[in-house]
Amino acid sequence: MKISPVGQYLMLGCVCAGLLFTQSISAQQSATTKQDGGAPTIEEAKAFLDDAEARLFDLGSKAQRASWVQENFITDDTNQIAGDAGEIVNRLTVELAKKAHRFDTLKLPPEMARKMLLVKLSIGFPAPANAAEQKELATISTSLAGDYGKGKWCPDGTGKDAKCLDITAVEHILATSRDPEELRNTWIGWHAIGAPMRQRYARLVELGNKGSRELGYSDVGGIWRSMYDVPPEQFAKETDRLWEQLRPLYESLHAYVRGQLAKKYGAALVPAKGPIPAQLLGNPWSQEWNNVYSLMDSPKPAQSYNLTKILQERQTDARGMVKYGEGFFTSLGFAPLPQTFWERSLFTKPRDREVICHASAWDVDSKEDLRIKMCIQITEEDFRVIHH
Repeated sequence: MKISPVGQYLMLGCVCAGLLFTQSISAQQSATTKQDGGAPTIEEAKAFLDDAEARLFDLGSKAQRASWVQENFITDDTNQIAGDAGEIVNRLTVELAKKAHRFDTLKLPPEMARKMLLVKLSIGFPAPANAAEQKELATISTSLAGDYGKGKWCPDGTGKDAKCLDITAVEHILATSRDPEELRNTWIGWHAIGAPMRQRYARLVELGNKGSRELGYSDVGGIWRSMYDVPPEQFAKETDRLWEQLRPLYESLHAYVRGQLAKKYGAALVPAKGPIPAQLLGNPWSQEWNNVYSLMDSPKPAQSYNLTKILQERQTDARGMVKYGEGFFTSLGFAPLPQTFWERSLFTKPRDREVICHASAWDVDSKEDLRIKMCIQITEEDFRVIHH
């Protein structure tokens, strides 16, 4: 399915919080969107959308390339470039979102109506109209991404010979260790890198909420909840309804896992009621519990297998892991990945520079420049992430 440039630009927000290209936005205002006080027409709406798509597509492709450099070479300079570019891109998307409301009274053809909605929602994290606050939001956004990407925990201090662990090493410890003290120290040590970010993050939210209110939304969350083809209030109610259906199963699962972990670590560490200590769930963010499955007493399939062990016994490398993923999709009839994918993607963490290891997929130009960026480990979890 070919995604329109406006739709493609909307998805850039999922790739990186700071979108990144340093160029001037033309001060010339399109005649098709000029506020002349007259009733808008379908022809004007089409001209506006064509203009918006062209401008967003051009900025989007260039922004992706600059963003790739910033995430793969984290330095003060690339962060500054990203901040400047993020300010420019955010300003353009807010400008277009405001102009799109001129056509609210028109009954547009379905495809045009959808594009107009995407223009309004392409802002993702809108900056306020104030120029100084636009710059501040962009600078904060890229600084947070950079600090998280290069964050490390140094168990023995930060001296000359100190051994420091990045997020990849931390993930491995939390997934495999069964030493409660090591798990606790690792979890606390890694999460301490977020403490210096707290005030900047709070300010980021404050600025984003202000920008959202200027566009007629309650806050940033109001924009995000508007992306699902229903009013944001309806989306929230539907989410609550689905959660109430799932809640009894989740609470039973939570209680079972808590009981099994108490058998392993003792009631003093795992209380009979309340939350499960986060460091015991096998993941830095406690978002997946599959790494503690072996500690559960639940019946295991008779023909169960250890995919991590199989991959390692086959001496599968990072590139081979990605080849497995490509093979799955070509088996469904999709075309093979272009040669540029294998030349431009990042599969392993470089030894000579800081990068953001969080896995992400990139469609740089909506044509043939496809990439992934991931510090691959030879594990079942990363095998699934690659396919995802």
